[in-house]
Order: sequence, then C-alpha cells, then structure tokens
Amino acid sequence: MRIPDGTKVKHRHEGYIGFIDGLTEIVTGPNRNPDGKTQYRMNTGAPDRQLVTENDLSILMDDEELVIMLRQKAPYRRAVTQSLQSVFAADRFLKLS
Repeated sequence: MRIPDGTKVKHRHEGYIGFIDGLTEIVTGPNRNPDGKTQYRMNTGAPDRQLVTENDLSILMDDEELVIMLRQKAPYRRAVTQSLQSVFAADRFLKLS
C-alpha cells in the first residue's frame, strides 16, 4: 500500500514536515520505495518538492490518533489510518504536538 496523496509526513532523518504530493519514477539511484522504481514527492512548502523513500518517512497523526490529511474528513482519515497501520510498524506513526 502506498501512502496516499495529501498525507502529512515527517522525514525521519532530516526532520522536515510536509505532505505527500504523488510519486516520481526514478530511473537511476540507490534509494527507492519497495516497488523498486519510485520515490514519494513531498511538498514542504518550498518551490521544489523533496524526493524521499517510504523508509525515510514517519506518518503524522492528530490528537484523535487519525492520520493527518489535506481536505479529508474523519471517516475517510479513519479508514486510511487503519489501512496504513495494517502495513507499517507502530514506530512509523508520530503524534503531532
């Protein structure tokens, strides 16, 4: 399962926060998502998008322990949260304070 567009994430090593803005197919380079050919585009508010692999991302959650997403209501976010939690380890989810 891929992390849906609009999901708020944090880079696990660099610390910057943004939203998933799609996938980019990578022709060369060592770091890729588990599919072996893509990286996530991360919108951090800068003019350029950051390219990051799934393993470098933490998924941010709100006070209700739902995944934070752009323009999505709680029922959809709840379904996405359950789907992501069935795939990713618990340490990949961070509560945004």
